Amino acid sequence: ELNVAAVDPDLSLAVAKNVAKTIQLYGVKSEQLLSTQGDASQVIGPLTEGQRRNVAVVNSLYKLHQSVMKVITNQNSFPAAAEQAVTTALKAVYDLMGSAVQPLLNSVGDSVEAIIITMHQEDFSGSLSSSGKPDVPCSLYMKELQGFIARVMNDYFRHFECFDFVFENTEAIAQRAIELFMRNASLIRPLGEGGKMRLAADFAQMELAVAPLCRRVSDLGKSYRQLRSFRPLLFQTSEHIASSPALGEVIPFSIILQFLFTRAPPELKSPFQRAEWSIARYSQWLDDHPSEKDRLALIRGALEAYVQSVRTREGKEFAPVYPIMVQLLQKAMSTLP
Repeated sequence: ELNVAAVDPDLSLAVAKNVAKTIQLYGVKSEQLLSTQGDASQVIGPLTEGQRRNVAVVNSLYKLHQSVMKVITNQNSFPAAAEQAVTTALKAVYDLMGSAVQPLLNSVGDSVEAIIITMHQEDFSGSLSSSGKPDVPCSLYMKELQGFIARVMNDYFRHFECFDFVFENTEAIAQRAIELFMRNASLIRPLGEGGKMRLAADFAQMELAVAPLCRRVSDLGKSYRQLRSFRPLLFQTSEHIASSPALGEVIPFSIILQFLFTRAPPELKSPFQRAEWSIARYSQWLDDHPSEKDRLALIRGALEAYVQSVRTREGKEFAPVYPIMVQLLQKAMSTLP
């Protein structure tokens, strides 16, 4: 009909508006078919009936979207208003595909977070074994994370025909997974030499873990660069870390300061220890306070509390890492807008 109407701009617009209405109606009907029950977002067992139906709905919306896009791009003399009417309706279809998979994506994201936080149940305090190599190629939580992501991609996302659309959504999970991994890795206390070796192995394995969620891990941009830049810092002296060019540019100052707490004696408490929070609660606080300014203020509070405690017990000197952290904090504060 659009082809036939192409001879007259007014007719083109009238037909395009009808096309847009039809697409909208298709969207409304599709939305009614979607399963929103709990089984639509489960990630424990095989595909449920509701999940199968949602996959079928998303696939059909995708086919409609692609086919209509093809028709529009092949129109030669298509009035701008007519094209606008159809593309607006198509955008609503794409948005509906997004909201249809969102509950499943949320479940996957929550599970990934729950697995990563279990790294604190493992012991990273050990010294190097005689061979100088870690006893295991990677930690238990990392094995579990790799298995979970591979299974989820195979059991659920493989059935979607719209690969680009799936990766657009799962790449965000990969970025978030890297962010959480680095956040939790920087909080491990105590961290022995053997623990550092194992954590370094986990950094390498993390790239393999998130690989199924994206076309190429390097597509993850900043998250990928952070992962790559942080790993060598595990073995550097605190002075070297403080002067690393990656700071501020690639890795936020707050993460590095958090990591330097792990090199301090127990009385220099990490911000979450000083607040008497669990790591999960601290992680939630960081999510609620994405600004570097808030995070640095919390870290400054922990450093000030340490100074107070040393004075109270009339200590003569501070931990060697303390002046480095203070300098780094001042440097970080000076870069804030």
